[in-house]
Amino acid sequence: MLTVDFQRFRVTPGDRILDMGCGAGRHAFELYRRGAHVVAFDLDADELAGVETMFGAMRLEGEVPAGATAETVQGDALDLPFPDDHFDKIIASEVFEHIPDDMRAMRELMRVLKPGGKLAVTVPSWLPERVCWALSEDYHTAPGGHVRIYTRAELEAKFKSIGFKVGGHHHAHGLHAPYWWIKCAVGVNDDGNPLAKAYHQILVWDIMKRPLATRLAERALNPVIGKSVVVYFAKPSVPSTPAAPAKETADAV
Repeated sequence: MLTVDFQRFRVTPGDRILDMGCGAGRHAFELYRRGAHVVAFDLDADELAGVETMFGAMRLEGEVPAGATAETVQGDALDLPFPDDHFDKIIASEVFEHIPDDMRAMRELMRVLKPGGKLAVTVPSWLPERVCWALSEDYHTAPGGHVRIYTRAELEAKFKSIGFKVGGHHHAHGLHAPYWWIKCAVGVNDDGNPLAKAYHQILVWDIMKRPLATRLAERALNPVIGKSVVVYFAKPSVPSTPAAPAKETADAV
């Protein structure tokens, strides 16, 4: 289940791309299939072990174009172990809501992205997330849970403040918000609840079969209750410099 729209976030074979906070690797796998040189980066060693295994399986099954590469790197988003201007593109999907010092992590992305490079950031949308917080304290107070709720305006403003240019946005996963509302209402750790199980089965069926009816329903729901908001940014090709002060004329008062 991809959140980033690869029609908007174009990947060219040979691109060097960082999936920062890759988790289970869903975007990293898609980048690999598209021929990129992928770095799947995360703090969780267990997650990375699973991603590495899947990379190997993809190679064995012939799912990877010639020349594409993939590796996993463990580390902290506040101190990325990469040189300046290293990546052509970066994805940071459902990461920043977990990071207390989000501005420092944003500056690290600016540092390691090449001038002219593209960045796709996804976070939980404000309204669906606010409902989850209201329904369940456990949802956001568990270790490693969400520490903030972003509005799109706040997210864009933070990235703009360090030099990024905004390149558009959209919402995703409108069918998934009700599932999380159900989970929060019945208990986020209650996987046996009949209503939650039934809705989860519908989501799995939708992901596997992708019927037209649910695609149309999600398209209609996304702008209203899409679980995630995706914002696209670009690092300027040439660093901006402050405008020079106007010279005073001889007869200036």
